[in-house]
Amino acid sequence: MHDPEAFIRANTVIAALPSVPEIRLHLADEVTDLWNKTETDLESLGLPPPFWAFAWVGGQGIARYLLDHPARIAGHKVLDFACGSGLVGIAAMKAGALRVDAVDIDPFAIAATMLNAALNGVTIHATREDVIGTDQGWDIILAGDVFYERDMVARVTPWLAALAARGALVLIGDPRRSFLPSVHLTELAAYEIATTRAIEDSDTKRSFVFRVDNPEISADPG
Repeated sequence: MHDPEAFIRANTVIAALPSVPEIRLHLADEVTDLWNKTETDLESLGLPPPFWAFAWVGGQGIARYLLDHPARIAGHKVLDFACGSGLVGIAAMKAGALRVDAVDIDPFAIAATMLNAALNGVTIHATREDVIGTDQGWDIILAGDVFYERDMVARVTPWLAALAARGALVLIGDPRRSFLPSVHLTELAAYEIATTRAIEDSDTKRSFVFRVDNPEISADPG
């Protein structure tokens, strides 16, 4: 197995995002080999797809929202679910969160999150685990770009609804992908995010930040 930290350092560049210039990340660059590796190539190397190497638009939307509205996050215990690059958790800490727990099932995402947190001078508690169905008393749950396939939606939706039902603030960042739950969400903000056709279907996407309002949130993609 490759050393995740060494692999990340070797296959990324440090860059800031136009939508969130306050934060720098280790990101894949269009001219690096990482962009050119297909999923099959990565699998042959024993590596999962490098979702951590890109700043997906839903996460960028949440990060921008938190930095623009620090009162929503300051002093709270936060979960950055499916953290990827760690962008959302870093934004939460910069906005004044008391503590951020970042989780992902990909060890490379955990390594990227730790590297990026250090790069931005914040502390994040990142662990490789599947927390779906658990409740560790988080005040706020941040879920960017998690509604991308049916099985994932079926697992995540009732869990997020249960957390919202017991009083947690659950924020979703998503560009209205087809599997986004269609009811019981309140739109809080929308941002135009520059992206790339290497991972999206256009050069810009509109990213929405939603609050989960009802425990009866539907998993039906409509």
